[in-house]
Amino acid sequence: MSQQNRPVYLKLRDQIAAAIIEGEYAEGQMLPSVRAYAAEQGANPLTVAKAYQQFQNDGLVEVQRGVGMYVVAGAADRLRAAERTRFVEQEWPEIRARMERLGIDAAELMARV
Repeated sequence: MSQQNRPVYLKLRDQIAAAIIEGEYAEGQMLPSVRAYAAEQGANPLTVAKAYQQFQNDGLVEVQRGVGMYVVAGAADRLRAAERTRFVEQEWPEIRARMERLGIDAAELMARV
């Protein structure tokens, strides 16, 4: 499924995951409230709540009732490992196939970087 065709809550989830991996939301830090994040992203609060719920279901955030959601210890490492697996298993085969179609040599590409 291309990024364009993904549901909004999954796109938001990816943005939040990237922010956790990059340390914008560090372990032990509180995530923005659903309403605040929805306003910041121009999204429906219910959509943001659905994205946050996935993090809770995956054990990556902890809810403190009446206070907020906090990033748990090890969340960044777990997200990074999952993103690596997704890249290698789903994204890389598509990139490699496109490179082959276009006649792009991997060594030549790496020499340009």
